[in-house]
Amino acid sequence: MKPAAFDYARPADWPAALALLAGGARPMAGGQSLGPMLNLRLAQPERVADLRHLPGYAGVEVQGEAIRIGAGTTHAAIEDGAVPGRLGAILAGVARRIAYRPVRNRGTIGGSLAHADPAADWVAVLPAFPGHAVALGPDGERRIPLARFVTGVFETALAPGELLRAIELPVLPETTRWSHWKFCRKPGEFSKATACLLALPDAPPRLVLAALDTAPLVIEDATGLDPAALITGIADPWRRRLALTALRRVLEGAA
Repeated sequence: MKPAAFDYARPADWPAALALLAGGARPMAGGQSLGPMLNLRLAQPERVADLRHLPGYAGVEVQGEAIRIGAGTTHAAIEDGAVPGRLGAILAGVARRIAYRPVRNRGTIGGSLAHADPAADWVAVLPAFPGHAVALGPDGERRIPLARFVTGVFETALAPGELLRAIELPVLPETTRWSHWKFCRKPGEFSKATACLLALPDAPPRLVLAALDTAPLVIEDATGLDPAALITGIADPWRRRLALTALRRVLEGAA
């Protein structure tokens, strides 16, 4: 099957991109999620706005105690060390397990997060960090805590007319502890259960359970956590067992 006919637009700057969005265009970053949806005609927009050439859409910048990652930064760039320090090492470990290298060469951190597939890697991992998603709309930039950015299955806190411009994460101490586990039956498929835990020095450990049929479950203080108490709302016994295993693995890994 081939996509239904649509107009293609490549905005040269952010005001042009916002104008296209206001006119009903569907934004596209790397196209690794939207492309298959177009081919299967699950999405049939009249116009697609290709964001890849916007100034500052890709790239990494250190701003004091924060690191700003452009939403158009590819998984491959993160895997190859674009983000410095302890944070970069953590994110590179996540990126290298996303699908396959050809997908990572084009797929973007912002595109994945804004698409909000509950099983996607960045959707599962980024809420563990005390950072923000930077949205750009007609009134300028707005910062949304990452723990509250994904609100449901394919749903985010972006307002109508807003684009995800960047992700801001803190510079992490080298003593930061990190644990991440996901279950895939074969390489390249979406996770059936994902959990991660971030423990900054002198701060409560933050835990995320994802690949659920809802938004990621974010626990901002996982001290003394009872994993079994978190999974009671998962109806399917197989998914419940996988979620429990994911929680136990990350807690053991961070110990």
